[in-house]
Amino acid sequence: MIKSLILFFTLIVSNLSFSSSPRYFAKKVQYRTFFGSCPSKAVGRLALTLMKEFEVEKSLLAIKKKIVDDKLNEKYFLSSYNINYSPADNMIRFQFDCPKPLLKVQIYKKSGEEFYTAILVDSGELYDPTYEVLLRGEKKLKESLPHLALPADKINGNFHKDIAHLLNIVGEDFSKRISEIILNEKDELTVILSVGRKPSSAFFGKDYWGEKMSKLQKIVSYMGGKKKIPSVINLTNSKKVVVKFKK
Repeated sequence: MIKSLILFFTLIVSNLSFSSSPRYFAKKVQYRTFFGSCPSKAVGRLALTLMKEFEVEKSLLAIKKKIVDDKLNEKYFLSSYNINYSPADNMIRFQFDCPKPLLKVQIYKKSGEEFYTAILVDSGELYDPTYEVLLRGEKKLKESLPHLALPADKINGNFHKDIAHLLNIVGEDFSKRISEIILNEKDELTVILSVGRKPSSAFFGKDYWGEKMSKLQKIVSYMGGKKKIPSVINLTNSKKVVVKFKK
């Protein structure tokens, strides 16, 4: 009887030791990705790179360090990213997002010669034109982008950020009416609209762009209701508005 009990408890202990062995409890880490507004194929490659890094290092800190050290947020056009590990379901979640493209930028020299092109996004940053190509390839960007002409020597200022801010505050419906924005060497801003296929040039001058953009919206809304859009809207003087109609 005693020998039977000893054998019984020995089997129980053996089974407990066997079942608690890491190689029997270890599970393959699961991954889930959310690409947001990003080009899925490109950011999918990023996710695979980070998965491999985690499988080698077993550390979220190592992943985040790799993103910073290799500047992967810039390389893959990320505006934000969040990486979490859930021990409960042994899963890592990658959540990425990318900015909205606002304008196709032509950066030119004083001679008028084109210097290079870029994409202005809603964060006010300038991205490589490849970003637009990737989004269009996945049909995440269907509409055409308005153009921005910007002098090369203004690129180190905040002009492009100010212009991005203008488009963010006017909203998507009005932005679709903008065909081109021009900043000249004197820091004067001109906004060219296309309303009912009719061009209208709005001159903002050097200052109070936000206030003038708000006025422009009201003018276009009012005149659009009357189906009569001015060919020229002069807002350079912040205290008055001068409009001209095409004869």
